[in-house]
Amino acid sequence: MAYHLYVIELDPGVRRSGRFRKANPRMTIALPCLYVGQTARTPEFRFRQHLRGGRLANSFVKRYGLRLLPNLYRKYNPIPTRKDALELEKYLAARLRAAGHGVWTN
Repeated sequence: MAYHLYVIELDPGVRRSGRFRKANPRMTIALPCLYVGQTARTPEFRFRQHLRGGRLANSFVKRYGLRLLPNLYRKYNPIPTRKDALELEKYLAARLRAAGHGVWTN
């Protein structure tokens, strides 16, 4: 089984969330807000799951998810193990946050 990273652009309205602002005190207003995740499914399938809602959905993606941004994650996929996928998820989220994006990840 292979794993995949994915990045979803979030609507700028997510910045109104105190929880999101607290997690991203240095976000740059000119850059898009993002959600970074990993999955054993395809990024497209996982994005649809988020939008449908339910226990597997992230509330920020369900409410503010706009589109997948393959240019930010394609080069990492596929990933051989879940452990590697989790590590890469943290790495990519930290890298994007350091660049000034508002980022949410689990």
